Amino acid sequence: MIHSLFLINNGGDLFLEKHWKSVISRSVCDYFFEAREKAVEPDNVPPVIRTPHHYLINIYREKIFFVSVIQTEVPPLFVIEFLHRIAETFQDYFGECSETTIKDNVVIVYELLEEMLDNGFPLATESNILKELIRPPTILRSMVNTITGSSNVGDTLPTGQLSTIPWRRAGVKYTNNEAYFDVVEEIDAILDKSGTTVFAEIQGVIDACVKLSGMPDLTLSFMNPRLLDDVSFHPCVRYKRWESERVISFIPPDGNFQLMSYHISAQNLVAIPVYVKQNISFFETGSSGRLDITVGPKQTMGKTVECLVVTVHMPKVVLSANLNATQGTYNYDPVTKILLWDIGKLNPLKLPNLKGSISLQSGAPKPEENPSLNIDLKIQQLAISGLKVNRLDMYGEKYKPFKGVKYVTKAGKFQVRT
Repeated sequence: MIHSLFLINNGGDLFLEKHWKSVISRSVCDYFFEAREKAVEPDNVPPVIRTPHHYLINIYREKIFFVSVIQTEVPPLFVIEFLHRIAETFQDYFGECSETTIKDNVVIVYELLEEMLDNGFPLATESNILKELIRPPTILRSMVNTITGSSNVGDTLPTGQLSTIPWRRAGVKYTNNEAYFDVVEEIDAILDKSGTTVFAEIQGVIDACVKLSGMPDLTLSFMNPRLLDDVSFHPCVRYKRWESERVISFIPPDGNFQLMSYHISAQNLVAIPVYVKQNISFFETGSSGRLDITVGPKQTMGKTVECLVVTVHMPKVVLSANLNATQGTYNYDPVTKILLWDIGKLNPLKLPNLKGSISLQSGAPKPEENPSLNIDLKIQQLAISGLKVNRLDMYGEKYKPFKGVKYVTKAGKFQVRT
């Protein structure tokens, strides 16, 4: 199935490679570099690239491209899911999935990749099993390994490997028993010049951090489960129970994991949290133009919009921008032609405004199209879809755990056309 894996940074440097079945030359990545040049943004690189003798299936995570080489035709989503699992394992082991941490822990990275894939086929992908096979790095363990020449590989097989519940290890014990759930939603939306919604959908995930002793059996119920029409669950979830009762029943893995992901595409259910009044114009005569942008809260359910950033990809003829921001700071990069306005926390009583003049190259024709605006934001303690957790019940254990739920709404690909 998967013959090779290449990790490539944003600058196009190939900094790690791993081969399972046979060694494939790095030159196969030339097809990927061609596709990367054609795509304006890293996210726009096609996930599947066909070459004369191979398929290149890739994902982009944390400014790193994970490029896998396939020789036979396989379901692309299967490979994409596995690549995401690799990135999440690195994140779990090292605290972050970056080029620096991967290079600093290159021995453990190769040990993990060797266990996760056997002869090109996925083998051990559960975090609990991997942590028993290969112990996570600590400063003390790294020092001992350097002195004694030993490795992080465990001596015994994981207990969960032979169990009917492979995602949970046996004999888990905690002094404080707690279960936390984060409901994180991302809005993807396109608004036209008048503010009308052209397209809108919500991508949501429920991340869990469960530290419970023994073998607890949990049931999570929602106030309005009918909102969720397109769902994907962790293997621990009993799907038949969800189909019949619309509750999530599961024996949880130990530690951090993604319980479920969901997708809401009905536009009448997608609330747009902010509105944008904008006017970007380029004059027919003279090498200049005007810019005026105002951002305000719309459907925030009384919550504060934070980390608000407006990004404008200006036409190539724009040389500089002389603007005045009533809130936050702005920066225009004349090389990349990107205008970045960092607003921060949105004050509904005094709406932030950015306006001023734009200078163009003298003699250059007026830009044919106005640039679009990309919005980035975060709203704490709000799930924009209206999804709410009703209760969490635990069976099989006698202690009373501490439970908590947090809601966060973020902007995904949120674009305003001008």
